Order: sequence, then structure tokens, then C-alpha cells
Amino acid sequence: MNGQDRSTRQALLTMLKTRGPIGVGEMARELGLTEMAVRRHLHTMERTGIVASSSSRQGVGRPMLQYSLVSETEELFPRNYRQLALDLLEELEAHAGGEAVAALFEGRKRKLFRTHAGELAGKPLAERVELLAGIQQANGYMAEWEEDGEDGYFFREHNCPIAQVASRYKAACRCEQQLFAELLEADVERTECLTEEGTRCVYRIRPLSALVPDAGREEAAGLSPEAE
Repeated sequence: MNGQDRSTRQALLTMLKTRGPIGVGEMARELGLTEMAVRRHLHTMERTGIVASSSSRQGVGRPMLQYSLVSETEELFPRNYRQLALDLLEELEAHAGGEAVAALFEGRKRKLFRTHAGELAGKPLAERVELLAGIQQANGYMAEWEEDGEDGYFFREHNCPIAQVASRYKAACRCEQQLFAELLEADVERTECLTEEGTRCVYRIRPLSALVPDAGREEAAGLSPEAE
């Protein structure tokens, strides 16, 4: 899409948002375009699920098509959810203290664990890491993973949808690390963080068995060197 098409598309979106449902003729007159040009844009937007058309009869004659935005297009327009969340957390901290804010993040962590634990349970660690990357990717974290060559994995998040909140409240990062450890049933070490001047969030994941020396494994299994 060239710059002119993008500008026209944005003007149509704004008009549909503030004036819709609206007909092609009215849009064309206000934008100084031909009706054919407007229809071309609208047909493209309709194919991609941005707008919907409906018939409207006004007096005698053929029904006129009117166009309006579908409800899912709300995210195409400015939102301030992050600032709202930050404002609410600051109000909670002012009235109930930092412990109350930390409790909120702990509650969110428990909810996420309940949501995803069944999906990951009983699977090999590599498969759990892959599934977790898919979950985080779907939530906007731009997640990826790879083996680290030492019986472990690197897990990277190139975006943080809650970075503004996490920069103010470190409980968010702490709870994410704990959530990963609980879902993966593994040791999860954060080696880089977006909220601490990092360019991304990076975790090193290792199986718990890799952290237990031989003697420790024997003791964990109820054995001791003397019992041999």
C-alpha cells in the first residue's frame, strides 16, 4: 500500500468511526474522490474484515449500501490501557501499600498457572518450552527459544506488552520468572531484562536434575553412600 492509499484508508476509518454507518456517495464528496475510488478501498477493507455493509432504504428507489466498522476494529484507534493500569496500581499502592500490589501480581500468576498448567503437564521439557513460547507469542511477547548446548534452553522475549507497568513494579517480572519455573518444572534464570536496560528479556532454562550432584540425587532418592 502506497502512502496515498494509506492516507485515504485512514481518512475512511476516521469517517466510519465518527459518522458511520455512511454511504459511498457521502464519503466520496467529503474526501474529494470518485465513488469508484472509495468503493475500491471499501471492498478491500470489507475483505479483510474491517468494515461491513448493510442495505438502507431512504424513501423511494433502490436500497443504498451503507458501511460501518466491525466491533473488532476498536484496537485500530488510540487506547491508553497501559497508563490506566499504571494509574490504578499507583492508587492501590497509595491506599494499601506495596504488598497489595505484589499480591495482585501473585494472583495473576496463579490464574495464568491454572490456565496453562494442564496444557504443559506431563510433557518433556523441550516440548513444554516450545508450548510456553507459543503462549507468550500469542500474548504479544515475540517469544522464541533454542537449545543452549548444555542440556538446557534459552528463552527470549523481544517485546513486553506490559513494559511500562513492569518498569514501575518489579513484581511483574518476578512473577513471570516464577510462573515459567512452575509451568516448566525447571530452573529458570533471567539473564537479561527489558526493564533493566536490556534489549529483550532472556531466560536460561535447565532441568532440575542438572542442578543436583550425584550425592544429592542419592539422598533425594532415599539412598546414601553408606547404604551401598
